[in-house]
Amino acid sequence: MRRGGLFGVPRVRPWSWQAFLLGFAIVAVSATLQGICVTLGAELYFAAFLPSIFVVGIIAGAPAAAFAALLTIPLVWWAFMPPFFEFSPLTSAYADSINLFFLLAVLLIGLADLCRETIAIVSRGGLKPTGESAATNSQETPLSRERALPSRNSSATIRPVALRR
Repeated sequence: MRRGGLFGVPRVRPWSWQAFLLGFAIVAVSATLQGICVTLGAELYFAAFLPSIFVVGIIAGAPAAAFAALLTIPLVWWAFMPPFFEFSPLTSAYADSINLFFLLAVLLIGLADLCRETIAIVSRGGLKPTGESAATNSQETPLSRERALPSRNSSATIRPVALRR
């Protein structure tokens, strides 16, 4: 694990066993927190898991966050959707909850990956200015622009070409 350089966020290499272990551990902690919420009467099945997927995405990368999201779906279906601790056919409401979670998880994983890349860029010193505007083409010169566009006084006209047989 190494420091990302911004706010002291530790970073784990993506696709490493440590990244997937971190994803598993954070899902387990989220399941405990979700169990407490269900005990108190909350019926938001995926509420504790969405922030954890974002955290895993920033610390361990997109593959570990995708693993955590895919691990979350059967866990919530088994442990938190009635009847508890057994797989039962999904009702349309439960299927909608799973689909919404999957959509939000994909969006959060993408956002976490962008944040992770931004942290990496900032820790390297940021983007270096090149001294040129992004709106101008660095290969284009005023002379080449004059050659490419005929002026109004030039004799360049478009004439139809007769086909010869």
